[in-house]
Amino acid sequence: MGENTATKNHLPPQAFGVSVDTDPQSDSKWFDDDGRPKRTGNVWTASAHIITAVIGSGVLSLAWAIGQLGWIAGPAVMLLFSFVTYYTSILLSACYRSGDPDNGKRNYTYMEAVRANLGGVKVKICGFVQYVNLFGVAIGYTIASSISMMAIKRSNCFHQSGGKDPCRMNANPYMIGFGIAEILLSQIPGFDQLHWLSLVAAVMSFTYSTIGLGLGIGKVIENKRVRGSLTGISVGTVTQTQKIWRSFQALGDVAFAYSYSVILIEIQDTVKAPPSEAKTMKKATLISVVVTTLFYMFCGCFGYAAFGDQSPGNLLTGFGFYNPYWLLDIANTAIVIHLVGAYQVYCQPLFAFIEKEAARRFPDSDFVTKDIKISIPGLSAFNINLFRMVSRTIFVVLTTVISMLLPFFNDIVGLLGAFGFWPLTVYFPVEMYISQKKIPKWSTRWLCLQILSVACLIITIAAAAGSIAGVIDDVKTIKPFKTSY
Repeated sequence: MGENTATKNHLPPQAFGVSVDTDPQSDSKWFDDDGRPKRTGNVWTASAHIITAVIGSGVLSLAWAIGQLGWIAGPAVMLLFSFVTYYTSILLSACYRSGDPDNGKRNYTYMEAVRANLGGVKVKICGFVQYVNLFGVAIGYTIASSISMMAIKRSNCFHQSGGKDPCRMNANPYMIGFGIAEILLSQIPGFDQLHWLSLVAAVMSFTYSTIGLGLGIGKVIENKRVRGSLTGISVGTVTQTQKIWRSFQALGDVAFAYSYSVILIEIQDTVKAPPSEAKTMKKATLISVVVTTLFYMFCGCFGYAAFGDQSPGNLLTGFGFYNPYWLLDIANTAIVIHLVGAYQVYCQPLFAFIEKEAARRFPDSDFVTKDIKISIPGLSAFNINLFRMVSRTIFVVLTTVISMLLPFFNDIVGLLGAFGFWPLTVYFPVEMYISQKKIPKWSTRWLCLQILSVACLIITIAAAAGSIAGVIDDVKTIKPFKTSY
C-alpha cells in the first residue's frame, strides 16, 4: 500500500486511505479499540513468546551457577528469582492499560507504560536501560550461537580423533554466518508476525534443555554418585577471592536466565481481549515461569550433580560431555535455531523504537516512510522499506562486530543479567504499580514493595561486581577478532 510500518501502528487505518465500514459493529469485528487490526494472540502464543525469551542461552550456564553457590543456595536462589520474576511481571502487565484495566489507554511499549505512569526523567532512564539491555542480549546471543556452531564441529572432531586432537577453531566465521541469517530475518516488519518463529524457537529450547537434562542424568548414573557440595566450588580449586566473585557472578547468570520483563509489554500488545490482556498475561506468565523453573532446576541440578566443581560454563559446549556426539550435535543445532528466533523476539522492540523515531523526525522523507512493493511470481507480494532494511542491517553488523571483539559467554551473560534485572524487572514495575493503584506512601503494601525493590538492588550490585571482575580477567587474555575455542 505504500504506508510506513513504523507509523501506521499509531494511526487509525482511515488515515492511510483504507476503506473501513463506519458501522461500529463492523469496526469491532476487524479492528480493536485503538484502530489497529484485531489482535489474535492468546495465552499459548504469549507463553510461546515468553518461553522463547526465557529458556534461552541462560539455561546452559545454570549448572556452573549452581556449582558456585552449592546445593543449598543454588536452588534457593533459582526459586527466589522465579518468584520475583512472576510477581513483578504481574505488576507490570497491570500497567499495559492506563486507568481502567479493560478499556483504558493502551501502552504499546515498556517506555510508553513508564511515560504514562511515572513520566519525567524516568522515561529516558528506562529507555536507556531497556535498549542497552536489548543491544547486549543481541551480542550475547551472537556469541552463544557461534559457540554452539563450533561445538557441533568440535564434537565430530573429538569423535574422529578419539579426544586426542584439541580441535581449536576460530569463532569469527560462525558469528558472521549467524549475523547474515539475522540480517535476513530482521526484515520481518513487526512482533505480530513472529508467532511462527517463536513457536519454532520454543520447541527448540525444550529440545536442547531436555537433551542437556538427559545427559546430566546419564552422567550421574554413570558416576554412580551425586557430585557437588552444600557450599559450592571449594576453596583450593579456586582462591577465596575468586569464590566470592564467582558466587556474585552466578547471581547475574540466574537473573539473566529469568529476564524477559524488558519485552513483556510488547508481548502483551499481541494479545486479544476479552478477557483483559492483564488476565491473559497473568496466566501466560504463570505457565511460563513454572515450566522454565522446572527445566532450570532439572538442567542446573543434574548438570552440577554430574560434574561438581568441574561444571562447565556452558553445559552443552564446555565439553563436560563428549558422547553420544550425534546427540550433542542435535542439541547444539537446536540451540542455534532457538537463538536465531530469540534474537528477533528481543530486538523487535528496539527496531520499532528506531523506526518510530525516524518517522517522527523525518515524516516527509521517502527513504524513511515509503514502502516499495515487490512482486515475485508464485509468491504473495511484500513491501520493503529502505530505512528498515538499512537500519536493521547496520544494527546486526554492529552486534556481530562487537561479539567478535568480546567473545566471552559467561561473564557477558552475568553482566547483562545484573544490568537489566533490578531496573527493568523490579524497580519500574513496582513504581508504576504503586502509581497506577495509588498505593499510599508508608502503607504496609508500599513498604513491602519498597523492601522487595531494595533487596533486589543489593543482589544486582553484587552480581554486577562479580561479572565485571570476570570480564576484566577475560580481557587480559582475549585477542580481538582472533578468538578460538
